[in-house]
Amino acid sequence: MTTDMIDPLVEPPVGPAQPAEAAAEKSLSKWTLYSRRFMRNKPAVAGVIILIVLVLFATLGPLLSPYAVNDMDFLSLGKGPSAEHWFGTNGAGNDTYTQTAIGLQRSLMIAITVSVGTTILSALVGTAAAYFGGWFERIALLVIHFMMVVPTFLMLSVISNDSGGVWWVIALVMIFIGWFFPARIIWTMTLSLREREYVQAARYMGVPGTRIVLRHLVPNIGSLLVINFTMGIVAAVTTETGLSFIGFGVKIPDVSLGSLIGEGSTSITSSPWLFYFPALALTLLTVSMALIADGLRDALDPTSAAGGRA
Repeated sequence: MTTDMIDPLVEPPVGPAQPAEAAAEKSLSKWTLYSRRFMRNKPAVAGVIILIVLVLFATLGPLLSPYAVNDMDFLSLGKGPSAEHWFGTNGAGNDTYTQTAIGLQRSLMIAITVSVGTTILSALVGTAAAYFGGWFERIALLVIHFMMVVPTFLMLSVISNDSGGVWWVIALVMIFIGWFFPARIIWTMTLSLREREYVQAARYMGVPGTRIVLRHLVPNIGSLLVINFTMGIVAAVTTETGLSFIGFGVKIPDVSLGSLIGEGSTSITSSPWLFYFPALALTLLTVSMALIADGLRDALDPTSAAGGRA
């Protein structure tokens, strides 16, 4: 007669994962799901590739050029693209290739700074106004609604005109003008989040309100903040381009895509390369960010069928 013997040296079967391990696996699987849904979106992947190429051009392009941004070649004034000047030159002899790369670099710096600033400011103000309510909510909504009816582009033009064309001053002005609209949307979403069980539990446990806002409310609107950040780059680039085009943005000796397009538009018939190369860089940048934003929206939205099955 044989009996089943249990070897005491054999480890017992692995049971359910510990809470910390389960949370880590859940977090990993969630981001893996997001990345897979995003990678299924072919236009979004194309947008990432275009953006990477543009970033490489903005960072490495000036290093590959023998000309600085303000160097003048008096033997090649207003010449078209050639082996010596790949994108041609303007009437002062400046190399258009170098200026386009530096202009794209400056526009990206302004756009990222503005998008980060407006995303953080709108998230903090919107969530805090919805959670705390009372006089803080009334004042915040009063400011938001007032800013929504003011012609912001006119205000932005007047303020930025006194900045002297310094890019970071223009970025700060754009943050000051552009945070209120996303804050209004975030405030609306947080009105429902503040009634959730985990928020009520944290409140009953005596957790400070600021910690609830930073640890519970803001992270739970992370998908919206990611999309707002991506679309904020597009809005910042187009706003800066419009300001520089009409002469209220970045000024010489600094350059941006907007200032280059504004300069090239005056000689588009005689020297079209001065307009088309910066305009192409601007178009590719805005299109790539729009494609990425659409891909992120579909990947982060569980009800979207565009990202494919889980």
